[in-house]
Amino acid sequence: MGEVEVHALRGISFTIKDGEFVGIMGKSGSGKSTLLRQLGLIDDPTSGEIFFDDKDTRDLSATERARFRLTHLGYIFQEYALIPELTALENVMLPAMMRGNKKAIYLDKAKQLLKVVDLAERWHHRPKQLSGGQQQRVAIARALINDPKVLFADEPTANLDSASTKIVMETFSRLNKTTKQTIVLVTHEPDNKAYLDRTIIMKDGKIYGK
Repeated sequence: MGEVEVHALRGISFTIKDGEFVGIMGKSGSGKSTLLRQLGLIDDPTSGEIFFDDKDTRDLSATERARFRLTHLGYIFQEYALIPELTALENVMLPAMMRGNKKAIYLDKAKQLLKVVDLAERWHHRPKQLSGGQQQRVAIARALINDPKVLFADEPTANLDSASTKIVMETFSRLNKTTKQTIVLVTHEPDNKAYLDRTIIMKDGKIYGK
């Protein structure tokens, strides 16, 4: 930050197993979102290593990293990040279109995923016609369209009321239990711990429990 150096993370080290539903918790400024952006290959750490299936992702070029994110990772943002001009169905299809998949295949899969998140009847609606909780479930479906090995979610319930939060967290839990989807979720809401297999506690850029 200008001439000020900020150590957002300090000596972080942990392993996540296939099929785990892991939460990263801590107060604002503890480094949670920074860590998630590193794991999701959105930001590049200044030192250290990030392995997926014994592959060091820091050996990848910028183009290879982008391709790896598209084919292996799903990312859900706090603010949904849906394209307002597109319908729910079109938003979900978009990552599959970027991979060059056949339209008939990704169209059918997008519809199936909207059923999974209980939005089968709203596929033709645009984001402004959906509630916050519904928009977040569209974002979940979009993140799943390319069958990611790991699903990352950055404060996905921060902008939702308690009823919508419950629906979204139950959707994550159902995905984890029925499909063994690996999920890494950043949250500051203690109630969400009930859905998690394990919680990593962060403070001042360090891990204080896992």
